[in-house]
Amino acid sequence: MTTGLIIIAVIVVLMLFVVSIYNRLVGMRQTVNQGLADIDAQLRQRHDLIPNLVSTVKGYATHEKETFDAVIAARNRAEAGGGVDAGAEAGLGAALGKLFALAEAYPDLKASGNFQALQGELADVEDKLAAARRALNAAVARYNAGRESFPAVMFASALGFQPAEMPRIGESEKQIAQAPKVEF
Repeated sequence: MTTGLIIIAVIVVLMLFVVSIYNRLVGMRQTVNQGLADIDAQLRQRHDLIPNLVSTVKGYATHEKETFDAVIAARNRAEAGGGVDAGAEAGLGAALGKLFALAEAYPDLKASGNFQALQGELADVEDKLAAARRALNAAVARYNAGRESFPAVMFASALGFQPAEMPRIGESEKQIAQAPKVEF
């Protein structure tokens, strides 16, 4: 009878231990998912600002249609990608750079309050996007470390926890992570 109780107690303690590991890994995985959602929200905000920026610049430089069309097309490709699409985001960053370079050619535009406000908002979104990427990278690192540490490593795969990948968007990552450079 005593041996049976000891075996039951050991099984209960082991089950509680596995449940604790499972719950901790679920929390970490949700933090990773939240990080991805935060990046998506920042990209959406970035994409929403671009038409306003283009409209403002258009008012000053009506004959630069090719540049405007390129920015809008790049934004549409990036938005249609649904999440982090390396090529589309790189194209959008390059197109924004051209738009800001175009704005430099128009002194009245550079002094426009609307343009400055939109440019500031875009820079703010770019900063938030970079911060969201850093937070996601940290969450992925914590999740993977938690998943691979002892004793969780013994149960993680069996419980369905796969390693999370650090988001990589290729060579264009340096371009995307920074706001377009604008010099006045």
